[in-house]
Amino acid sequence: MSSSETERSSGAAPSPDQAADALPAVAPQLRSLRRQASLTLEGAARAAGLSPAHLSRLETGQRQPSLPMLLALARIYGTTVAELLGETPAARDAVIRAADMEPTAAGGWTYWQAGAPGRGMQALRVHVPYGSQGDIVRVHPGEEWLHVLRGRLRLRLGDTTHHLAPGDSAHFDSLTPHRIAAQDADGVELLFVHTLLQSPTAALCLGPTPGDMP
Repeated sequence: MSSSETERSSGAAPSPDQAADALPAVAPQLRSLRRQASLTLEGAARAAGLSPAHLSRLETGQRQPSLPMLLALARIYGTTVAELLGETPAARDAVIRAADMEPTAAGGWTYWQAGAPGRGMQALRVHVPYGSQGDIVRVHPGEEWLHVLRGRLRLRLGDTTHHLAPGDSAHFDSLTPHRIAAQDADGVELLFVHTLLQSPTAALCLGPTPGDMP
């Protein structure tokens, strides 16, 4: 097996030469994956540090993206460079074992991946400590669903504040400005599902920018 075949079979990132060879097939993938991520041309371009005109030329094949551009767009669309290049993604396990869920901390929150990466939804188990990030307003594309497992949650959606107890759930449009805070000293534990493929999970915990609720 050649070295290039070995890299492809092992899932290694394509080299610049491999990426350049595959670039003619990238344009339709870029547009399709952007739409799957529910991003406008302007929104995706802004997140990638490009002008909308430049991204439009990439999507129509008039310009060829560099490898750094492909890496940036893959991160924004919640995918891999391999998928941007049209390669078939590896099969994902349907079952996630508790022993395989490694805790990750972000902004005082602790979360465990409860679903497979790269899906149209992302499932998490989240612990929100008391007093952590309760003043941060979150606004982003997509939908969110949460279910309170333990503790009490204060959820503010727009101008309305909701108090959720164990067993309560909420399902809302993430473009609605929202705040999440634990009401109890022991914090609150949630099951959390979102469709925010274009941002890393930590952005959900940290929020895009601090600010006042409109």
